[in-house]
Amino acid sequence: MTHENLLGGPPPTYLPDNPEASAALRDGADPSAVAARFPACSAAWAALAERAVAEGDAVAGYAYARTGYHRGLDQLRRSGWKGYGPIPWEHEPNRGFLRSLHMLAVAAAAIGEDDEAARCSEFLRDSSAAAADVLGQA
Repeated sequence: MTHENLLGGPPPTYLPDNPEASAALRDGADPSAVAARFPACSAAWAALAERAVAEGDAVAGYAYARTGYHRGLDQLRRSGWKGYGPIPWEHEPNRGFLRSLHMLAVAAAAIGEDDEAARCSEFLRDSSAAAADVLGQA
């Protein structure tokens, strides 16, 4: 799945899928079990962050989101990403990283890390406006 970039910027980055981890999450497996079995699965860490924040534990949510974010950055770099450029929401395997980035912004804001929250929100919008829209980030 490649698309010609007519604007001259970096090409979109598409993360590889982990079908086994994706299926486990889709089938309702506990995200902590998925993260333990597949620690590089950003979607599992994002789900843990979402759950922790929803339960009122922003510090745990921040830690989970940061883990998913960093695991995703590692995968992005291995996929040719140079630190900037599109990370399309439309590509399902990218969503774990983008959700982790979103939750890092949410949890950072909840614990008063306003600069980090703003940086993560801007990074999300720059990476995927569609993700920012879907996830409710301005």
